[in-house]
Order: sequence, then structure tokens, then C-alpha cells
Amino acid sequence: MRKLIYVLVAIVALGTASCSKSMSQYDKEIDQAEKMMLSNPDSALSMLDAIDASELKIDSLWAKYHFIKGYGHLKRNRSMIGDSLIIYAHDYYRGKNLVRDIRSGIVLAWYKFWVGDTPGAMTMLDSLAGLPDVPDSLMTQTLRIRVMLGASEYQGQQLIPYAKKLHELETDSLRKIEANYMLLTAYEYAGETDSALYLLDQLVDYARNHNWGDKHFMFELERAQLLTEKSRSAESDALIEEIFRKAGPDNGAADYLHFQYAINALNSGDITRASRHLALADSLAIKLRGDDDTYFRSYSNLLHAIIDFTQTGRIKLMHINGLNNRQGERYNRMKASQWESERGALHQQNWALALKAESEHKTVIILIISLVTLLVLAGALWIIIIRRQRERENEERIEALQKMVDEYRPAPATRESEIADSSALRSAMLKQLGIIKMVAETPTEQNREMLRKISSIDGKIDGELVDWGNVFGMIDNLYSGFYGKLHSKYGDILSPKEEQIIVLMVAGFSTKEISVITGQTTSTVYVRKSSIRKKLGVPEKEDIVRFLQS
Repeated sequence: MRKLIYVLVAIVALGTASCSKSMSQYDKEIDQAEKMMLSNPDSALSMLDAIDASELKIDSLWAKYHFIKGYGHLKRNRSMIGDSLIIYAHDYYRGKNLVRDIRSGIVLAWYKFWVGDTPGAMTMLDSLAGLPDVPDSLMTQTLRIRVMLGASEYQGQQLIPYAKKLHELETDSLRKIEANYMLLTAYEYAGETDSALYLLDQLVDYARNHNWGDKHFMFELERAQLLTEKSRSAESDALIEEIFRKAGPDNGAADYLHFQYAINALNSGDITRASRHLALADSLAIKLRGDDDTYFRSYSNLLHAIIDFTQTGRIKLMHINGLNNRQGERYNRMKASQWESERGALHQQNWALALKAESEHKTVIILIISLVTLLVLAGALWIIIIRRQRERENEERIEALQKMVDEYRPAPATRESEIADSSALRSAMLKQLGIIKMVAETPTEQNREMLRKISSIDGKIDGELVDWGNVFGMIDNLYSGFYGKLHSKYGDILSPKEEQIIVLMVAGFSTKEISVITGQTTSTVYVRKSSIRKKLGVPEKEDIVRFLQS
């Protein structure tokens, strides 16, 4: 019988080994996905989705898998809600591999951004940017994301050194222009308008010389806004007129240009002209942007409120509500976009699980047949072993309890001399509590009867398993008069059963053990514990015993 079981176990082990992949096979597949990530990230992610990460038993494989998968999600701008394990992958690479340390740190920062921790993402990137001897190619990747996140958080002075360093490191001319624009944004947020205008003039010249119509237009519009910031409204108006002359009255940013006119007029104190241009801006926004005018309206409503207050000395609630509603719409759209991304991620995960289930179908069938055969043959033997073991344990407990009963019945003179010794008294009480706990752990009828015999030696048990008066006395002696203090302070509001539950909790009894000794169901004990909390005013998260002992 036993030899047959050993043979079956060996067969199952061989079958499992033949059906499962080796770690070297997983390593090759992950390396192949990493190489493919540069040219075809979607196919690379599909390869990774087909791998069950729980089967990767080597730390290096496990870290590489989660790093490359997170990197793919970053590269494809997919949701990274499910990439929390990149934290551990980055911890693995830290100090071991500089390239993967930096790249996994970038992925971790992007994950933090996805889950709403933008400050944490920037702190992560700051630490990477401060590492020594980082290759320029890796540093530029780090700084690009750091500068972008800093601009989204309206950072100024803190962002300037990063934007400058990024401009120095960029080798591609277009990338340098982007870095210059981010530096311009940092100067603007820092209030260094002169520096921002200087950079903007360079960008305008570059766009004009390279015939970048859209970029040239955007830079000119931004220059008009910066001139307004410098209180040079007349120059700003002149620039806007020049833009209208070149691009026409119905250009794609006509609403923003009229909006800038309105701000300049308002700054000059010409409320009538400000109202006229703002009305034109509103009508053009409806024409040009339709329902997608949330961003414009968030500014327009604020300007309407300022103009109305200037004219009437009152704030209209409709403009405040409009501003709030527009912000709410933007938030809802953002949440909807996030939800769509999460749903897409879940779809990918479901697809990966389906692919895995299909590929492992035959393996499961083989394992089930082998395991059923093994279980049928081994089940009977296991049951016999367990039964014999339980019988032996019960016999040992009965012998131990009987021995305790015999020891607990010494001669009266001996009992008195022991009681006189405090250490012997404490030892005897601990032994009695041990007997009670042993019965609570294994509440067979034999054990219960044995406990009744022990408890009835010194007092009356009145149908209970223990003499509660004796138990209360033991708790007082062992736990610094706990029961006496409890009964004195709360005896008028606690029921006897509730007092019993509390003293057993003090002695370290579990809920199930308390239910055995007090003769209640575990559900009743839980209900009574809730009642104790309410009566004593114990906070929900605080331990009852700790509360009473404090």
C-alpha cells in the first residue's frame, strides 16, 4: 500500500514537471518580450500577459517581469492601476543595476502619478535625478517626466533647474525646443516674466524661421498673455490685432484672443469694451468648440463674475455655480477617462487569464486524474492515521486531567501549608486555569465531566462547568484584583455572564473557548462583547481588556 502511494506520487511529480515550464524558459520569454518592447510594445505586452507571474519563483525573473510589464504600460500610455508590484521590482534593482534602477524608478513614478500621488511621483524622480554617474540618455528620460509633472502642478522656482538641465542634455533640435518651452513655463509660474518673454521671443523667431504656422501662432498668443502679465496691455492688444490680421477673424483661437482683449480692457478700466469682447469670446467658443468648451468656460465664468461685480457691486451666484459646474464636468470627464482605462486594463487581464486557461487545460486534466487516483488510495490510510492520533491525544488528555484531579486532592494539612506560600498558591491557581483552558480547547463530554469533578471539590457549581466564585478569586489573585475592581466599578451595569466573559478574556481565552466554559454559543458571546463595549464606552477599535486595565 505504502509503496504504491510512493509510486503514484512520483508519477504525479513527473507529470507536473513535464507540463510546467522551467525558469530558464520563462527567462527567455521575458527577454524576448523586452527586446520586442521597443518595436512592438503591444505584442510584447501580450507575451507577458500569457505568463503566470505566480510561477516565477526566482526574484530576478519576478522583478524583471513586473518591470518590463510596467514599462510597456508607460510606453503605451495605458492604465497603471494594476502595476503596484513595480514597487518591489524597483527595490530589487536599486543599487544592483543602474539602468534598470533608473528605468524601474521612472515606471514607479508614473505608477504613483496614475494612482493620484503626483507629489510622491516627483519625489521619486528627484531622487533619480540626484544619482551620480547617470548616463545622459537615462537622465533625459527622467527629467522629461519630472518637468512635465512639475508643470502640471504649477511649480516655478523648483522646476527651473530641472528644465535648464533638460535643455542642456537634449540633442535633438525639436526636443530642445520642447525643453525651452517647459523652461518658459517654469519662469512664468515663478513670476520671472522677463526671463519668460526672453525665451518666448526665441521660440517665436525659431517658429517663424522654420515656417511652423501652428507653433508660431501659439507662441504669439502666449506672448500676448505674458505682455498682459507685465501690465503692457497696449502692446498685448497690438499683438492680438496683428494675429487677427494674419490668421483672420475666425481662426481656431479667436475665442481666446477676444478673451485676452477682455482681460486687457478690464485691466485698463474699460468695462464696456471688456464686456463686448467677452460676449464675442463666448459666442465664438460655442461655434468653435461646441460642447467641448469646459476649459474656456472655467475662465469665462470667472471673468463674467469680475465684470458684474465691477459694474453692480454684487456677485451673481449663477457665475459661481457655472464655474463650479464646469470644474465638476472636468472632474467627471477625468474620472470617466480613468474608468475607461481601468476597464481596458481589466479587459487585458481577463484576456490573459483566458489565454492561460486555454494553454493549461490539458495540464489540469492530467493533474486532476493523477490527484484523484492518489487521493482515493491515500484517503483511507490518512483517515485511519488521524483517528488513531486523535484517540491517543484524547487518552493522553484524560490521563493528564485525572492526574491533575489526583494532585488537587491532597491532605488538608498539606493544602493549608501550600496556601500559606504565595508562590505555591499562584502555581496552584495557574494550574487550575490550565485545566479549564485544556477542557475549553478540547470540549469532549469526558473532559467536561472531569472539569465538573475538579470544580466541585472546593465549592458548588450549580450546573456550571466551573465554580465561578473560585474563578473570580483566581483572577483577582493572578491579575492584581482585576475582578474586584471590575465588579466594584461596573457590577451594577454588567450582567453575570458579561463579567464571566471579561475575566476569561483577561486570562487569554479565545471566543470559542469562552463559549465552551460559559455554556453559550460563539454568536452569543460576540453579541455580549458588543453589549460590553456599549455599556463600558469602549471605542470600536480598542481592546476591551486593555481599556479596562488602563
